[in-house]
Amino acid sequence: MRLLKLVPDDTNIHFLKWRVPFFVVSGLLILLSWVMIFVNGLNLGVDFIGGQMIRVTFAQSAEAPVAALRGEVEKLGYGEPTIQRFGQPNQVSIRMKLPEGSEKDPGLSEAMATKITTAIKAAHPDARVDGVDSVSGKVSGELYATGMKALVFAMIAISIYIWVRFEWQFGVGALFALVHDVSLTLGLFAVTHMEFDLNIVAAILTIIGYSLNDTIVVYDRIRENLKKFRRMPLPELLDLSVNETLARTVMTSLTLLITLAALLLLGPKVIFGFTAAITLGIFVGTYSSIYMAAPILIWLKVTSNSFVPTETELERQERLARERG
Repeated sequence: MRLLKLVPDDTNIHFLKWRVPFFVVSGLLILLSWVMIFVNGLNLGVDFIGGQMIRVTFAQSAEAPVAALRGEVEKLGYGEPTIQRFGQPNQVSIRMKLPEGSEKDPGLSEAMATKITTAIKAAHPDARVDGVDSVSGKVSGELYATGMKALVFAMIAISIYIWVRFEWQFGVGALFALVHDVSLTLGLFAVTHMEFDLNIVAAILTIIGYSLNDTIVVYDRIRENLKKFRRMPLPELLDLSVNETLARTVMTSLTLLITLAALLLLGPKVIFGFTAAITLGIFVGTYSSIYMAAPILIWLKVTSNSFVPTETELERQERLARERG
């Protein structure tokens, strides 16, 4: 029985032929993503902004009565709530600032949550409280700062690792690819306004790891081919290297996407944002390994001599003496 091969052994796709248009498109997408982040902002969860979030489902209603809820909660005297649809049209999240003094007396937060949920259930008998989360402002600020530092330090550490293992040009290429992947993922959350919390930070770190793994596989093959085919033009060598690793890339991405598709369609709503982030990350991570990390080596002047050890004067004299003898 012959094994199924999604990528034939003689595959020869000229990826580098379109490197300039793809670089332009990717640059525009990165720019657009950051514009959307600054204009729309990220829908930060309670993890990052502090406060209390109450998730409510109206079981007997097609849509949640957002306007009525806002008025009912405001009457309780805890300030203006932030109410957004969460998941299905009949599901909402109600975010409230913590009452003054709650840092010293956590009971005040519990009392506020109890009063709000009681008022909602009294006005809407079909209301079901799915969860109540509370995070102090100090803790949320620390979580946000730590999460952003984790993303930045992870990308820098990865670039240094690749720099040491290969050459500095490879480290720059890997860092550019990671910036591309993270920017597009953040742009997705700025456009869709899905909640951005600690789970999404974990998803982005996972994307960084996946993208790095895919990039290193391609870079390792490029390094081997640079030693093997010294006279081959670099664009052709990069195409050869990408094609030689394409079967592994396709199989890895496809198996992951099958699992992620099941989670997107059948998984719980609470991890939808996490799953959506990783799904996009698989696409952009694979794309950046081929069209970002590899072509940039041409502009960074990588040559066939990049991995040839530098010969000292003494070694040169000894080599010439051996050749004459």
